[in-house]
Amino acid sequence: MDQAPGSPQGPQNQGPSEARELPVCYRHPDRETGIRCTRCERPICPECMVDASVGFQCPECVRTRSGTGHAPAASRPRTIAGGSVTADPRLLTKILIGINVAVFIAVQVRPSLLNDLFLIGAWPPKPFTPTEGVAGGEWYRMVTSMFTHQEIWHIAFNMLSLWWLGGPLEAALGRLRYLTVYFVSGLSGSALAYLLASPTTATLGASGAIFGLFGATAVLMRRLNYDLRPIIALLVINLIFTFSPGMHISWQAHIGGLVAGVISGYAMVHAPRERRALVQYGVCALVLAAVVVMTLLRTAQLT
Repeated sequence: MDQAPGSPQGPQNQGPSEARELPVCYRHPDRETGIRCTRCERPICPECMVDASVGFQCPECVRTRSGTGHAPAASRPRTIAGGSVTADPRLLTKILIGINVAVFIAVQVRPSLLNDLFLIGAWPPKPFTPTEGVAGGEWYRMVTSMFTHQEIWHIAFNMLSLWWLGGPLEAALGRLRYLTVYFVSGLSGSALAYLLASPTTATLGASGAIFGLFGATAVLMRRLNYDLRPIIALLVINLIFTFSPGMHISWQAHIGGLVAGVISGYAMVHAPRERRALVQYGVCALVLAAVVVMTLLRTAQLT
């Protein structure tokens, strides 16, 4: 016979001499506990305790709203964008930096690897049919180029920017939303470079994604009513370098990433609470749809 909820008895087949001195959790009969629900007085173990205004409540009282506590999910701390607060708010930023550094080392050890990673539209150029590049079916280059660097100053500057911008943004948005903004921005930068740059120009670097973090950070700071002057000044300096003659910098990737970062960042921090995830990821999906359209148009043009 099943044990009734709230029964202070332990598991079945237990003699009087083996009776437990403490009651057992009504959901976990193998766990003794001295805590009871402040609403229904059922014994509850630490796993089943839900913080209430006074004491703890059991999950049933919380679920049926018969108590005064909050639902377990509601009691978890959330970021301004609705993400979960984690013990290490910079974990993904560290991983992204690690991937970039690992690819950089691999390229230094084996330079020929670079030819398979950077972004190039089409090779050989017209009138020949492209057999390499994005137009030749190597779509993966739009992603691999985001993690590829050749010069030490290039990766050093980008990784410093990623650490400075990415860590606080990851903490503010939550891991999944932060990663979404990063990849949406990086892919948008790759797509605009593919669309507007010469098809035989090689492009590489994390700058598109990092400019997206610039845009998302500016939106976040505006949302929190922080002083925008430092981030705007830094962004202006980077844009001056971007458009300086002789710098050989892909302005298309920077602008594409920046615009995507502003759009996706705005969706992340301004989405209405009642349909937050739908708006946040829906807007990012629309940006990715634009990336796909640009890529297909350019491919049709080059082939």
